[in-house]
Amino acid sequence: MFSDLYQTISQSATVEFKDKGSRFIAFAQAVESDADVKQFLNSIKDQHPKATHHCYAYRLGLDKMMNYRANDDGEPSGTAGKPILGQIDSKQLTNVMVVVVRYFGGIKLGVSGLIHAYKTATKMVLEQAPIVQKQVLDYGEIQTDYAQINDLMRLLKKEQVDILEQQYFDTYQTITIRAGRIKSHALADELSQWKNLNYRLLYSR
Repeated sequence: MFSDLYQTISQSATVEFKDKGSRFIAFAQAVESDADVKQFLNSIKDQHPKATHHCYAYRLGLDKMMNYRANDDGEPSGTAGKPILGQIDSKQLTNVMVVVVRYFGGIKLGVSGLIHAYKTATKMVLEQAPIVQKQVLDYGEIQTDYAQINDLMRLLKKEQVDILEQQYFDTYQTITIRAGRIKSHALADELSQWKNLNYRLLYSR
């Protein structure tokens, strides 16, 4: 049985780490989409336009092989984005992004020094961000004829599925629903046996 639970952070956090004159300011925030990622990164760049680097990493969703990115933003390859992502993964977090802004202090840190600095700044900021457990929610759409709408509504009420929207047409009705992933999969299996009914998953969050 797969889980429909994941860990993320409930509040944003900011910390500063200094090493040989360089300042590393780390920002952590919960994100749920590529749009959130872009908005968060742009906001940090707007706050720190004169920073030498804006390095970051994020992970979205539960698929460990997809929906993540690590960016060194001009630092030597593997010295910034990868250590940042490593700290996110070490806490088993997802739907989280960390941006580490660096102001160069005039002394080069070397590869190992940079890895240590970005890793430490990320570890510090994630220790300041409260961790919470959330449920993966599936959003789906059911299309059915009117003959079985009463039976369908009874089933949805019994399974405690959230009904978000109902639309009425001449010969059919569509219902937008929300449910935890495990419950959603079980419901989809059951509805697949119904005639004159179609269910499709819209997205998960």
